[in-house]
Amino acid sequence: MSSKQAMSKRRLERCGLTVTGACVTLVAVLVVTLIVMVASHGLATFTADGIPLGDFLLGTTWNPHQADAAGNPTVGALPMICGSFAVTLLATAFALPIAVGSAIFVVEVAPGFGRRVFQPLVELLVGIPSVVFGLIGLTVVVAWTRGWAGGTGYGIFSGAVVLAVMVLPTITSLSIDAVAAVPMSYREGSYALGCTRWQTIWNVVLRSARPSLMTATILGMTRAFGESLAVQMVIGNSAQVPGSLFTPASTLTSILTMGMGNEAMGTVYSDALWSLALLLLGMSLVFILIIHLIGSKGVKAHA
Repeated sequence: MSSKQAMSKRRLERCGLTVTGACVTLVAVLVVTLIVMVASHGLATFTADGIPLGDFLLGTTWNPHQADAAGNPTVGALPMICGSFAVTLLATAFALPIAVGSAIFVVEVAPGFGRRVFQPLVELLVGIPSVVFGLIGLTVVVAWTRGWAGGTGYGIFSGAVVLAVMVLPTITSLSIDAVAAVPMSYREGSYALGCTRWQTIWNVVLRSARPSLMTATILGMTRAFGESLAVQMVIGNSAQVPGSLFTPASTLTSILTMGMGNEAMGTVYSDALWSLALLLLGMSLVFILIIHLIGSKGVKAHA
């Protein structure tokens, strides 16, 4: 090798190291900047505006333009917190059985159909914009709910149905990967003991894939918890603690999207909205932490 070729290789190595290192640094700076920005604005509600944290988390009235008996703006976030968790949990309950059942059929029953037909359909569902889901929910789900449940049709139930359809591709795709990742030797061992296919699926495949299926579920919940536009179109956007699944309610994201563009920066209302965003960010971090804990336990279980 000539000295010229050796210098060219060293230059290429340095260039690659510099470019990839710059990419990692940029991503790290963006993440830290985002967290610091949201935290600094969100904490201003408690540090600058003097609103107690307990009143913010447990208060049931959301009207930042109105003062309570103590003279503080009424920025109780409990109705939105309840709405966000209710919609997320119900949507997951709707989507999870369908996703797992689809994954079992695609991997264990008809893998050829899964690769050629089903998975392209799921990928198509992923690419549909949120506003399209919201329009379909507004014209179909809300009207259908109003027809048999009465009322306006807006509420947690309608929001959960729309969200279930939106998170279904995420949970289904990850569930397919989870079931497919179970070693074939596990199945062969079960068959050798005389178990049927469905006994093997229930007792061996699903148990082995349980950590990955839980990760798929948490990722779907993360997507549902942070969804805003489609939910805003069907939930009714009433900042009150939901009395039932069929009365108008609101979520953290729906109140954020409705209020952020209408308030000047630095006002109490704007700070309260940033606090909602901080709460949303905190919940997302909790979901991510749960995913890592499940992943580490799954690795230990298979070690």
